[in-house]
Amino acid sequence: MKVLMINGSPRPNGNTAAALREMEKIFAAEGIETETIQIGANAIRGCIACGRCGEAGRCVFDDAVNETAPKFEACDGLVVGSPVYYASANATLVAFLTRLFYSTHFDKTMKAGAAVVAARRGGTSAAFDELNKFFTISGMPVISSQYWNSVHGREPGQAEQDAEGLQTMRTLSRNMTFLLRSIALGKEKYGLPARETPQRTNFIR
Repeated sequence: MKVLMINGSPRPNGNTAAALREMEKIFAAEGIETETIQIGANAIRGCIACGRCGEAGRCVFDDAVNETAPKFEACDGLVVGSPVYYASANATLVAFLTRLFYSTHFDKTMKAGAAVVAARRGGTSAAFDELNKFFTISGMPVISSQYWNSVHGREPGQAEQDAEGLQTMRTLSRNMTFLLRSIALGKEKYGLPARETPQRTNFIR
């Protein structure tokens, strides 16, 4: 089993990275393979709603989004980490995720998803909710922990002093590992849930 981890911070060794590293330790101990992709400092433009991905099967802007797409398809679980800016996730990360989720047309049902946020003090709940919406619109189970999935610290390394935050990350990894294994067993015995043809209803007709 493999978990793909996306670091949306521009600091590869900042507090978001500290949270993800804490998770990686547990995944490694549980025999779960991980790969971390650093996104936060990349030049990622937003979606322009051109619709070309529906024809080509990939985003018209050939950057880290298209590079990550096959890894996203192959993974069993996705962890997305972000610092909090004005009670929101890093805008570069949001642009990346918007294009990644919209331009990939493979079935994401039952891929496990977990959001992790890092902040000096406030805004974590809003950013956490923002990231979880990518999972819930895609049929991906959202992994919970013993508290909201957050760590606190301003300067790089300060999150490593957040004992509760790090424990939350470890619990999150264990819960994700359990659910990944449970989903695999469920697929083997029952298969994926039946899917209906999507009904697209506009409010203005």
